[in-house]
Amino acid sequence: MLSNTQLLLVIESWRLHARRGIYVLNQIWECAGEEKRVGTRTVFVGNHPISETEAYIAQRFCDNRIVSSKYTLWNFLPKNLFEQFRRIANFYFLIIFLVQVTVDTPTSPVTSGLPLFFVITVTAIKQGYEDWLRHRADNEVNKSTVNIIENAKRVEKESEKIKVGDVVEVQADETFPCDLILLSSCTSDGTCYVTTASLDGESNCKTHYAVRDTIALCTAESIDTLRAAIECEQPQPDLYKFVGRINIYSNSLEAVARSLGPENLLLKGATLKSTKKIYGVAVYTGMETKMALNYQGKSQKRSAVEKSINTFLIVYLFILLTKAAVCTTLKYVWQSNPYNDEPWYNQKTQKERETLKVLKMFTDFLSFMVLFNFIIPVSMYVTVEMQKFLGSFFISWDKDFYDEEIKEGALVNTSDLNEELGQVDYVFTDKTGTLTENSMEFIECCIDGHKYNGVTEEVDGLSQTDGPLTHFDKADKNKEELFLRALCLCHTVEIKTNDVVDGATESTELTYVSSSPDEIALVKGAKKYGFTFLGTRNDCMRVENQRKEIEEYELLHTLNFDPVRRRMSVIVKNQKGDIYLFCKGADSAIFPRIQIPEPESPKIRNAIDSTKQHVERSAMNGYRTLGVAFKNIAPDDYERINRQLIEAKMALQDREEKMEKVLDDIETNMNLIGATAVEDKLQDQAAETIEALHAAGLKVWVLTGDKMETAKSTCYACRLFQTSTELLELTTKTIKECERKDRLHELLIEYRKKLLREFPKSTKRNSKKKAWTDQEYGLIIDGATLSLILNSSQESGSSNYKSIFLQICMKCTAVLCCRMAPLQKAQIVRMVKNLKGSPITLSIGDGANDVSMILESHVGIGIKGKEGRQAARNSDYSVPKFKHLKKLLLAHGHLYYVRIAHLVQYFFYKNLCFILPQFLYQFFCGFSQQPLYDAAYLTMYNICFTSLPILAYSLLEQHINIDTLTSDPRLYMNISGNAMLQLGPFLYWTFLAAFEGTVFFFGTHFLFQTSSLEDNGTVYGNWTFGTIVFTVLVFTVTLKLALDTRFWTWINHFVIWGSLAFYVFFSFFWGGIIWPFLKQQRMYFVFAQMLSSVSTWLAIVFLIFISLFPEILLIVLKTVRRRSARRNLSCRRASDSLSARPSVRPLLLRTFSDESNML
Repeated sequence: MLSNTQLLLVIESWRLHARRGIYVLNQIWECAGEEKRVGTRTVFVGNHPISETEAYIAQRFCDNRIVSSKYTLWNFLPKNLFEQFRRIANFYFLIIFLVQVTVDTPTSPVTSGLPLFFVITVTAIKQGYEDWLRHRADNEVNKSTVNIIENAKRVEKESEKIKVGDVVEVQADETFPCDLILLSSCTSDGTCYVTTASLDGESNCKTHYAVRDTIALCTAESIDTLRAAIECEQPQPDLYKFVGRINIYSNSLEAVARSLGPENLLLKGATLKSTKKIYGVAVYTGMETKMALNYQGKSQKRSAVEKSINTFLIVYLFILLTKAAVCTTLKYVWQSNPYNDEPWYNQKTQKERETLKVLKMFTDFLSFMVLFNFIIPVSMYVTVEMQKFLGSFFISWDKDFYDEEIKEGALVNTSDLNEELGQVDYVFTDKTGTLTENSMEFIECCIDGHKYNGVTEEVDGLSQTDGPLTHFDKADKNKEELFLRALCLCHTVEIKTNDVVDGATESTELTYVSSSPDEIALVKGAKKYGFTFLGTRNDCMRVENQRKEIEEYELLHTLNFDPVRRRMSVIVKNQKGDIYLFCKGADSAIFPRIQIPEPESPKIRNAIDSTKQHVERSAMNGYRTLGVAFKNIAPDDYERINRQLIEAKMALQDREEKMEKVLDDIETNMNLIGATAVEDKLQDQAAETIEALHAAGLKVWVLTGDKMETAKSTCYACRLFQTSTELLELTTKTIKECERKDRLHELLIEYRKKLLREFPKSTKRNSKKKAWTDQEYGLIIDGATLSLILNSSQESGSSNYKSIFLQICMKCTAVLCCRMAPLQKAQIVRMVKNLKGSPITLSIGDGANDVSMILESHVGIGIKGKEGRQAARNSDYSVPKFKHLKKLLLAHGHLYYVRIAHLVQYFFYKNLCFILPQFLYQFFCGFSQQPLYDAAYLTMYNICFTSLPILAYSLLEQHINIDTLTSDPRLYMNISGNAMLQLGPFLYWTFLAAFEGTVFFFGTHFLFQTSSLEDNGTVYGNWTFGTIVFTVLVFTVTLKLALDTRFWTWINHFVIWGSLAFYVFFSFFWGGIIWPFLKQQRMYFVFAQMLSSVSTWLAIVFLIFISLFPEILLIVLKTVRRRSARRNLSCRRASDSLSARPSVRPLLLRTFSDESNML
């Protein structure tokens, strides 16, 4: 409790803060990972009060401990068990186990308890080990040593003891222990260089800045004298956004306010580079750092195979209930005869006679449930998890995915979707950096309506250091220099060099560093033509002109690029005091902001028209174009602009909206200087990859923010569009501004009629094959038209725009969506995901603007590109190049799906084979719930005897060679639409199991027509009968898997023949032959005596052959059919082309019957 004096001091402190414009917000500590974080927080630098006369109460924030672990030593057991028993199969077997314990059931509780215990234990060990690794990693971070400034001294502490407000000293090559606001560094201008490779994968150095008022505080003593308060937003996960301000107090207690943004924030996990040391104040700690928030709450994706497993479980649960109900009913029908109900040798007890019949029937029903419960394969879940986890390593180990340039290969971020790679229907891809290299080269430019490009002969005008420049009707000299100055000044490029730039001549080769390859290409282009950017020093940008003179421009403001504005600007002042705004951006963002020339200025109007034509021609050639503009700013106007910018930057609430409004007002009435054309080369094998995806039946959509002409040219280059493809356009050009909705409706109706005439209704598979023989159509749509379609009013007649648009898209071979915002990309993916039939979608991209569509799609793939690693970090899989998508889908995806589909079907098959004889046996034992198999066999069947062969198969099987899969993409269509887990294959496996189970039982029953199977007259009993059935069962289901195996390795041989050998060994062991101490149990010497009969041997071999005969016959028929197909193909190959597409090379046709395990 606070005393009255302390309370008065606190109230007075708040009053003083309010007068100075600081609103102190006492907050309650919030749980990490909370989605909605509103309001602000106030951080006192060094945890010092603003004034020594004021009372200071430390605010409550979370500590700096990182906790990525899921469990603790105390909650591991209950929490893990709770999570595991949320799974339906585990909970079902728990109920069965409890029924066996509480009710008099025919089998021991061990038969279901031990497999359940095995499954729970294996899963718990796996999850516990993974969590132990997380604990160990957390301790390495939390116990690391950091330097804290306390009382003007450097104090070493553990990282977990850092508090919000502490001033931290970080040395070169050290990792920032929490999110810090940079106060000062060892450099005179208060800058430092940081790499964020551990956060977003970007290895290039980023420059961060301290506010000008604290850059001189470079020692522990001086930094301790700082009295300041930081107001900033509550923690949120966006790595690239930060809103705050710092209020610095001098001795007069007059606050100096400075805005804080992402350039002032040093993120936990980033590394300090090329800077000896920095001082920063902790603003976010522990689980509230941006790094921690980014690793929380990632949505879980479920594959189509998981959904099929749940469906199959429901079917088999119904079969189980049906069996139990039938047996319970027939039991009481059979017992309706008094002699059968109570034979003389088995009289009922008084308690049994008094038991209610309904209760007795319910108990019998539960007993039959227990007897037949092994039809539900509980161990399948563990096997599936192991298969996914171990199988994911094959992608990481694939040497074909290794890229020599970045020295990295593929990375699997989640193993739950391996099989989904074989079920993709739609591929959504970015253009820049995904289909193209994102390696820009300055090609040409247009200045004041005059085109310039490089040739080999010397001319006047724009000179260059590497070669001459040719022009078409030369522009004014002043305009040329102004254009090149704009390229040298309007950017965020930094210079990375070992030598200090000093003087007009440079002896060191300049290395330009920027997050955007476009900017580097433009700066290098200007340097090539005589204007060299020398870097920024003390907020002055230095440029060397064609005359080798150094020009200095004071950088007043940088108006950064953002995807909404699609432009960036700088405001600079030259040495004469003139203030300029230079702006560059997409032509759609620049041309509408150009000052409209007067009618009496035809020359200016012609220059603008010529520049627009140049931009269109360059875009048609596949170049990336940017417009460049400028305007003079009068001193009075600048004062107003400066005041507006400062007010917007100081805002803590809605800063982005306020900045957008101010920038929109500033960047108007500009004068067009010219335009640039930059070439982005197509990635290696991008065209071949798209061709292969098309041949595999996949539909490829390109979603890009680039302009239509550039994107269209790229689509032709990468063969998304063929020369014969008829393009349907839904863009602002085809839809006039006036009556846009009417014109859009007309076009949609027209296109739908045309496509419906070409493509009448057909099945999915037929439509895929037909697309290669009929006229191909491609659709082009831009962001504005898409918004009109998606946001159409439900009340008007345009409410069906979306459905008509989707019908058109479904009939098109390829779709190009240009001028797309990141949110629109996600909307497109979501729209296709929700189509009838729920097609599987895949998104691939390399930049932060692709993250939304990567997270939205069923499978997200990130390219480890030059725009950072945001996409790779948020994806399910990441690969170095777009070309790797071909093998990832056509080979790995195909094999993963076939393997796991076979695994699922095999598990249900072998368990039905296992339980059906048990069901049939009840008809011959008076429905007495007598088990056919010994308890040890019931327990070991799924755990030991049949588990390893199918696991090895699901990891190693290659029913078709990988080279064949990649060279013949059409094979991918054979497994599309979850083909191997549809009703047809499921019924085939079910009937096959029913046939084999019937053969097992009645074949053995026929053998037992003669009760004496030995010459000495020894009579076999029910345990011998069950052991013979079980032996035939184990050998049949194992040999069935051997027949399905196409790709044999020593591991397959070891587990298949080893499992059979282990069964024989265990049977001898359990029968007391090897271990004589077991001779008291009921299976003593049963297996050995059984094998002593020649008729038993013959019966076992004969029954195995009869059971496998349909499979053997099917394999023979497939072999004959395949050879016939190959002969026919070789005869047609010379005259027939495999594909109607002229650019697709002939492929080896292979029929669906090649797969031995498919129907």
